[in-house]
Amino acid sequence: MQEHPHPLPLQGADPARPLDLLLINAPLRDYADRLRVNDFTLPVLGMAYIATVATAAGHNVAVLDAEAHGLAVADVARIVNDAAPRWAGFNLLAPTYEISATIADRLAPDIKVMLGGHQAKAMPAQILADPRMRRCEALVLGEAETRVQILLGDHRSRAELPGVMWLDPVMHTPVTGGMPGNSQHLAPDLDALPFVDRAFLAQDPYPAGDRRKASMVGARGCPYDCSFCGAAVSANSDVTIRTRSPRDILDEMHQLRDRQQVTAFRFVDDLFLGARRIIEPMMAAFADAGVGDWAVWDATGRINVLARLSDQALDQMVRAGLHEVALGIESGSERVLHYIDKRINPDMIRTVVRRLAERGIAVKGYFILGFPGETRAEMAATVRLVHDLWALTDPLPGDFRASVFQFRPYPGTPEWGRLMATGDYRPEDLLAYEPVDLTSGGVDQALYGRDEFNFQSGIQFGEATIKEIHAALVELAHAQHTRTRAAA
Repeated sequence: MQEHPHPLPLQGADPARPLDLLLINAPLRDYADRLRVNDFTLPVLGMAYIATVATAAGHNVAVLDAEAHGLAVADVARIVNDAAPRWAGFNLLAPTYEISATIADRLAPDIKVMLGGHQAKAMPAQILADPRMRRCEALVLGEAETRVQILLGDHRSRAELPGVMWLDPVMHTPVTGGMPGNSQHLAPDLDALPFVDRAFLAQDPYPAGDRRKASMVGARGCPYDCSFCGAAVSANSDVTIRTRSPRDILDEMHQLRDRQQVTAFRFVDDLFLGARRIIEPMMAAFADAGVGDWAVWDATGRINVLARLSDQALDQMVRAGLHEVALGIESGSERVLHYIDKRINPDMIRTVVRRLAERGIAVKGYFILGFPGETRAEMAATVRLVHDLWALTDPLPGDFRASVFQFRPYPGTPEWGRLMATGDYRPEDLLAYEPVDLTSGGVDQALYGRDEFNFQSGIQFGEATIKEIHAALVELAHAQHTRTRAAA
C-alpha cells in the first residue's frame, strides 16, 4: 500500500502488506452535503466476521466504515483507490445502494468488486446488470465468511461455490456457481467461527456510561415473517436458523472482559430473546457462570414470546444481568399489527412492557408510521400508544423509550411483493430512497440522534400525508429527547 500524509480510516489491516480485501460500509448519505450530526452507529459485525475469517486464512483485510467516520462519497472512492486492494467488498442495503454503486463506479479498473447484503440477495440480476457494478466478479448470496475466504485465494473457484453469482462476459446474463458437496458454505457452524476481531470495528467496544460495551451475535436467522422486515423468513429462505452454544457465547464475553475491560453487551440478533428454546438454556448458563455479578446486557426480544414467560423466568433474566430489551412494537392499531403479521396486540404490548419495567428492565420500543393502507386514526393510535407506554412506565423502576421511523419498502420482503402486486408502483420509484431531514438542516439539535436513520421513498402509502408523518416523527422525537434529558 502507498504511504499517505494522513492515516487512512481503515480498520484491522497490516499496513506493511498489500491489501487483499477492503470491505466498505457505505455512508447513509453523502456527508459532503452536510456534516454527520449523529456520533454513533451500530458496528458492522457481519463485515468484521468476514474479515476475521479471511485474516485467519492469511489474507490481509481491512474495513472502511464510512458511516462511522461520516465520509463524503468522493472521499470514500479516493480512500479505496489509494489503498489499492485486490478486492473491494460492499454490503448492499436498499437505502445505500445508490451510494455504493456510485463508489464502485469510481474505483480503479484493476480493483475487483464483490457484493453481498440484503439488496444483493433481493435483486441480484438487476445489480449485476447495473453498469456501475461492471467490475463485480462475485455477488455472494447469504452468509459469506467461508466463501469470501476461498474467493480471495482464487476467484475462479466461484464456479464451485454455491450462491455466488457473476455476469457472463459473453452472454451478459447472470451465472450462479455451485458444485455438489459445498452446501456447508451456506450455513457455517457458528461455534466453529472465530470470535470477531474488534480491530475491524471503528466504534466497538465503546463507552456506555461507566462501562465499556460490545455488540455480539448469539444466533442467525429469524422464524418470523413481519411483512416490512428484511430479515423476514420468506425473504431469507437460504438462511438456516442457528444458535451459538451458551458456552461459545460465554467464552467470547469472558475474552472481551479480560482483554478489553468490557462489562456491558448488546445482543443484536433477532432470536436472543425471541425463542424460548434459546432463552431457557441461555439464562441457565448465564446463571451458572454468574454473569449478572459482573456484567449487564441488552437484547432484542419478541413480545409474543416474552408474554408467555413466567414471572420466575423474567426474574431469572434480571439476575443474569438483563438491562434493556428492544421490542419491535411497530403500531398501536390491532388491524395493522395483524396486517404486518406481528402476532401481537396492543393489550399484549402494554402487559409485556409493564412486566419488564416492574422488574427494572428498560424497554426500547420501535415504531413505524405510514404503513400501506394505514388510516390517520391508526397512525394516531400508534402515537397514542407511545404516550401510553411512557405514562405506564413513569412510576416503575424500568423506563421506556421510543424510536419511531417512517415506513419504507425493502425489496424481497412480503410488503414489497404486496405493493408490486397492486400494479401501482415501479421498482425504481420504491427504491428512490432519500434521507428524511428531521433536524431542519442541522439546526434542531434535539433530533441529532434520530436523523441519520430515517429514509423515505417520497411516496404516500397510507391515508396520512408525508408532511403529517414527519410532523408526528418530530413531535415524538422531541418528547423522547426531553424525557431522556430529564432522566439523565
